[in-house]
Amino acid sequence: MRAVIQRVSEASVKVEGNVIGEIGWGFLVLLGIENEDGPQDIQWLSKKIANLRVFSDEEGLMNKSLKDIEGGVLLISQFTLHASTKKGNRPSFIRAAKPDVAIPLYGRFQKQLELDMGKEVKTGEFGADMKVSLVNDGPVTIVIDTKDKQ
Repeated sequence: MRAVIQRVSEASVKVEGNVIGEIGWGFLVLLGIENEDGPQDIQWLSKKIANLRVFSDEEGLMNKSLKDIEGGVLLISQFTLHASTKKGNRPSFIRAAKPDVAIPLYGRFQKQLELDMGKEVKTGEFGADMKVSLVNDGPVTIVIDTKDKQ
């Protein structure tokens, strides 16, 4: 699993012109799922996101986690995070999991993150043409890949 985590002051997602998910202060998480991903990736990445200390403390240092500030999460599926651009100019998405694999893993990831956060995680719509808006705070953007744990 690969996640692009953006610290935001607000974020929302629209499908067919309707807002289907929105948050204030927190993280916009773009999540890419590979065929090899499984329960260990879900648990590890969820805990990492919930405890990632990139929010300012009283002294302006990045010492607080999403849980500490009781922030929100907007989770968006994004298979393009596994694009291969080694050959030519058209990306290959061969490493991205197909919907029959990715949809159940995406749902389990959402549930695990809700458990780790102790609150609802807002989402987009898997496979839909989504319009994502955000105000990146900082900006702070972190990329985490479960295949790079060491």
